[in-house]
Amino acid sequence: MELELIKVEKPEELNIIIGQSHFIKTVEDMYESLVGTVPTMKFGFAFCESSGKCLVRTEGNDDDLKRIAQENALKIGAGHTFFLILKDGYPINVLNQIKHIPEVCRIFCATANPVEVVVVSTEQGRGILGVVDGSSPKGIEAKEDIQWRKEFLRKIGYKL
Repeated sequence: MELELIKVEKPEELNIIIGQSHFIKTVEDMYESLVGTVPTMKFGFAFCESSGKCLVRTEGNDDDLKRIAQENALKIGAGHTFFLILKDGYPINVLNQIKHIPEVCRIFCATANPVEVVVVSTEQGRGILGVVDGSSPKGIEAKEDIQWRKEFLRKIGYKL
């Protein structure tokens, strides 16, 4: 068994959702769920098939985002995992719908932060053990930090 830390490659402004699913039907179900939830959002989706031809299956409505998802899926190469790259929308807009797709087993992360994926390799194949999402905390928020947080959420429209 070997452990490897693999950096996800994506432009800083894009969000990514990394998860695990159990069937190639996920590709079509994910597409339908996303366009039905936020029709104006751009996305690319890649799913690592873990039996049969063991291909990276892809879908989306933006070729550049599909390419980014494909490249990360192939580089990490863990069976039954998926990589969803989002633009003009955020994970908070689609995460609950994704969790309700019958084939989805788990979500490892949903973020715009830099991400590193902890991958295990065995004779059988590869799997994701977890992710490192962003940076470690540098302290506890103070009153001015609380005020900034509340103002920020209102500024971007998530609170009244």
